[in-house]
Amino acid sequence: MPIDPYILLLLATVGVAALLPARGTAADVASGASTAAIALLFFLYGARLSTREALDGLRHWRLHTTVLVCTFVIFPLLGLAARGLVPVLLTQPLYQGLLFLTLVPSTIQSSIAFTSIARGNVPAAICAGSFSSLVGIVLTPLLAAALLGSSGGGFSADSLIKIVLQLLVPFLAGQVLRPWIADFVARHRKVLGLVDRGSILLVVYTAFSEGMVQGIWHRVNPVRLAGLLVVEAALLAVMLALTWYGAKVLRFGRGDRIAIQFAGSKKSLASGLPMASVLFGAHASLAVLPLMLFHQMQLMVCAVIAKRRAHDPEVTTPSASAGGSRTEVGTGPRSR
Repeated sequence: MPIDPYILLLLATVGVAALLPARGTAADVASGASTAAIALLFFLYGARLSTREALDGLRHWRLHTTVLVCTFVIFPLLGLAARGLVPVLLTQPLYQGLLFLTLVPSTIQSSIAFTSIARGNVPAAICAGSFSSLVGIVLTPLLAAALLGSSGGGFSADSLIKIVLQLLVPFLAGQVLRPWIADFVARHRKVLGLVDRGSILLVVYTAFSEGMVQGIWHRVNPVRLAGLLVVEAALLAVMLALTWYGAKVLRFGRGDRIAIQFAGSKKSLASGLPMASVLFGAHASLAVLPLMLFHQMQLMVCAVIAKRRAHDPEVTTPSASAGGSRTEVGTGPRSR
């Protein structure tokens, strides 16, 4: 059961924000720095994403469509169904955060890692995660505006302008400049990775500082947090089952089913945190709490599943995904 060290850093940042929240001028400085950090994050996302690789992945359109439907259709429907748990298990702010996490795109790195451990279709996981992140830049804010409405953080024309300026414009700038900066980004991947994580920590500190100043944490107690964990565990279990057995019904091969399960059942903390900061403003602290908890839960559960999948009996079955690939259990995809 892995404990993500980065989650510990995030929790430590929340603790610092609780003890030493930014106020007055310091809050203004932190807010400005957070805005710049979000723009930098999405610029780097755009610079890293290979458009050519993403387009090449269209050959496996059935697999990618399945992942996108799981991420942006089934997940949100389950989130809407959880509305019936208010106020029995969830408060309204926690429910809004839960619904927001169902709108966030899938992960890339962890989906690839777990697919590799389980000896599944790693190239499909790479493309599926990339497609999900690319679509999520536009679709997540639109779904949040439609499903959360004014209760989610005051969505308005100004909010949409902020989304475009802080998320979409930097991402497109990264894509445009990618031919000139891709080598630099690749050479300094570790350093830029630290910049990514440091930026997200700043975003979390700013969001939770605003929450502390406004006193919103008085509305959360251990019983409500326990209820949230139960709901998220049920949500993850349902999605893991649907992606695995649903992919079997759709006649995908084992390697593709593994990629679909890990890419279609997981949510990106790296994309969700800065998006929540833009979308929810001062209410972002409660909005990102369900996502932070779900992120750690999915890592722990998927690590166990990936290790068990790696010991499946080795058999060879034809893959049903487009592109005429062949999936060998235990070795992943093998092109003809």
